[in-house]
Amino acid sequence: MTSSTEAVTRDWDGLTIPAAGTYLLDAAHKRVGFVARHMMVSKVRGEFGEATATVTVAEDPMQSSVTATIQAASIHTAMADRDAHLRSGDFLDVEKFPTLEFRSTGVKSRKGSQFILSGELTIKDVTRPVDLEVEFEGVGRSPFGQDIFGFSASTEIDREEFGLTWNVALETGGVLVGKKIKIEIEGEAIRQA
Repeated sequence: MTSSTEAVTRDWDGLTIPAAGTYLLDAAHKRVGFVARHMMVSKVRGEFGEATATVTVAEDPMQSSVTATIQAASIHTAMADRDAHLRSGDFLDVEKFPTLEFRSTGVKSRKGSQFILSGELTIKDVTRPVDLEVEFEGVGRSPFGQDIFGFSASTEIDREEFGLTWNVALETGGVLVGKKIKIEIEGEAIRQA
């Protein structure tokens, strides 16, 4: 936590942003979710309940970085049988690959409070580049004296590129599970130093 005399925000190119420092994802105020097509006609939503992230806000905000770890076994779709299948070797194989990892490689662009954060996503020991569309939601101080900022991010991946290839062909054409998975992240980060 910072002292009350230390700057916790700063103005940068028309945006009020957090002071440079290290911020951790607040476990109580986060959602790491996903959306997948089911039977070509509907969407199934789920999330990972356990995830950690460290955000390093740089003096030059365009040099900021993020690392994140998601516990694969914490996947939850509100259906126990489906969750067990997603944890199995057909999908995430959580016994062999207990985490999904993200490491940013750079901030590509900015428009207002929207940024493109490039990085590498690793699922089942397959690492591929991804671009996250990040919306900076604001900065403030909690009633507990913690300096925080909020954000949301999203991207779309082809699950088959990460070795998640299980599927069933449908008699009516198409497949049981869509290839494209939308990732949706919401959160608050708390200043540590």
